[in-house]
Amino acid sequence: MLFMLIIKASPTSEAGKLPSNELMEAMSRYNKELMDAGVRVMAKGLHPSSNGIRLSYANPGEKPVVTEGPFPNPNELVSGFFLIDVASKEEAIEWAMRLPDPIGNGEGMAELRQVFEGPVESSEPQPD
Repeated sequence: MLFMLIIKASPTSEAGKLPSNELMEAMSRYNKELMDAGVRVMAKGLHPSSNGIRLSYANPGEKPVVTEGPFPNPNELVSGFFLIDVASKEEAIEWAMRLPDPIGNGEGMAELRQVFEGPVESSEPQPD
């Protein structure tokens, strides 16, 4: 089962500030544990939204509206992710609970979401 551990952005990450050396080392250890366990598919950090664009599809059939960053509400943005392949939702939660505070300064927040696998023929949730 694929799960994405989404690291939420914060004012600190949106300012482009790198985590402390201690946090970078803790995240490196966590990443190594995921790799050693054979569950990590991919892990990446993202540049701040000031380097991004947003596409808004307000009118069906028309071209999207393009907005350049930065975007408001940093806590609604994503600053990175881990994609893990595990046997169960419970195992995914166990790995998520081991994640160090991803931003530091008490700003860290993460979200765990299951990834749709295979062809998706409808918008209905797929069974596990």
